[in-house]
Amino acid sequence: MWIGQNAVILPGVNIGDGAIIGANSVVGSNISPYTIVAGNPANVIRKRFDEELIDLMLRFKWWDKRITEINELIPILTCSDLEKVREELKAKL
Repeated sequence: MWIGQNAVILPGVNIGDGAIIGANSVVGSNISPYTIVAGNPANVIRKRFDEELIDLMLRFKWWDKRITEINELIPILTCSDLEKVREELKAKL
């Protein structure tokens, strides 16, 4: 996840994997994985990916891999062609 400068996250709030919180936002409710929120109170701007790709990313859990494997995955995880990312993740699951 990425949390912008001066963002406030209230106690008991859960932030999902891959979420983005805009600078100066006040987050008072749970944020779903791979969701972008901003404002006071924080509102959903949009999802970063479609539901299928979000599900693939959550099941793949690249952040739990060994560093050597993560290094090998960088070309996939930084690819701007989301269909290619989707196919690569499906093949690796």
